[in-house]
Amino acid sequence: MLIDYEYFGDVVSLDTTYCTNRAYRPLAIFSGFNHHRGAVIFGAALLYDGTASSFKWLFETFLEAHKQKKPLTIFTDQDQAMAKALQKVMPEVFHGLCTWHLMQNGIKHLGNLMKDGSHFLNDFKRCMYGIDDETRFEEAWSVLLVQYNIQENTWLQSTYNIKEKWAACYMNKAFTLGMRNTQLSESVNSDIKSCMKPDLDIMQFFKHFEQVLEEKRYNELRCEFETRQKLPRLKLESSPMLRQLSEIYTLTIFHLFQVEFVLFAAAYIKYKNETQPLFEYVVG
Repeated sequence: MLIDYEYFGDVVSLDTTYCTNRAYRPLAIFSGFNHHRGAVIFGAALLYDGTASSFKWLFETFLEAHKQKKPLTIFTDQDQAMAKALQKVMPEVFHGLCTWHLMQNGIKHLGNLMKDGSHFLNDFKRCMYGIDDETRFEEAWSVLLVQYNIQENTWLQSTYNIKEKWAACYMNKAFTLGMRNTQLSESVNSDIKSCMKPDLDIMQFFKHFEQVLEEKRYNELRCEFETRQKLPRLKLESSPMLRQLSEIYTLTIFHLFQVEFVLFAAAYIKYKNETQPLFEYVVG
């Protein structure tokens, strides 16, 4: 965990929605992506409760274990006590909301709007992911509230008040490594739930938890082997940049880069106006 965090700890997800026993003690999991876009766990802790003081201890202990190295960005759920503690311990770290948990909360609070062929969920996702301009976001949000007659919904009001933590147009400058999608949360959630049995004592739980870690380490070794043994297919074989990076990047990262590179190669200038002092280009 220490080595993984040293290499990949710039963006961290913290999940405390797991409970390990009948007393519902929260289990905190710090996780992130490795260079294969696989989920890695940076740390875990059993908490006594979910108060701000407990989360403050959690963040301080996590930083102490990792030589006070702070992430650039940390994603959490909408827990207010956690947000309060994070602001005290790491005020300079960007705090974003995990969109997977946000959608789960949306389904919990607004499930009645998602029945009988309703498009509410897609419209809400569009506000979250599909709009990169703040003015257009505000317009779309207003239309959403009016269309579904939910102007007075308290959950939506509180969620809107922290839109800088989840709306794509307000997070353009945040360093996220693509963690806003649900891939990481769903992967870790699936793995951890396999050892979340209320009848396990603490020793049995950690034995199961260690097995989850070992499986993740094995998956990374398998990805390393595949990267060393396989050559990626170049979409532009004459490109010296793609040839060079195919020898440096892992298969997963190279694929992500190549998609963007091909899109860049397909771009062209449809219109330009180079009248000083303003230079305007329309790219197709």
